[in-house]
Amino acid sequence: MAYVNVPKDLSRLKTKVMFNLTARQLVCFGCGSLVGVPLFFLLKRYASTSAAALCMVLVMLPFFMLAMYEKNGQPLEKIIHNYVQVRFVRPRHRPYQTDNYYAVLERQYHLNKEVQHIVHKTSNTKTKADPRRAQGDRCRHRTGKADG
Repeated sequence: MAYVNVPKDLSRLKTKVMFNLTARQLVCFGCGSLVGVPLFFLLKRYASTSAAALCMVLVMLPFFMLAMYEKNGQPLEKIIHNYVQVRFVRPRHRPYQTDNYYAVLERQYHLNKEVQHIVHKTSNTKTKADPRRAQGDRCRHRTGKADG
């Protein structure tokens, strides 16, 4: 009796579209051929056939790599993007930093304290500048009426 292995993880299976190739592979191979074949015929006039074929293969190679290469479930462009981010964009030394909730509360407490200090300082300067007005404000606050 025939025995067929059935994979348990079906997330890695890719849908084949045509010629047992995925849509990604068909698009990449198509783009490679659209660039490489005209280049071959243009270079064949000026160089030997083998040199033109070698140039065609070198130009088409990145397209084939994009279509076929995959590591840890990631295509080549994601691997290159991650490499560029780690190597050139982000800083090399990234210290581990946490945002402690209690530290946030403490910063907020100090900010509130500073604001209260500024408010009381400005109210004290108004009192020193015009004592009659400040006294009138206090009287108005206590009685609800302005003293004359």
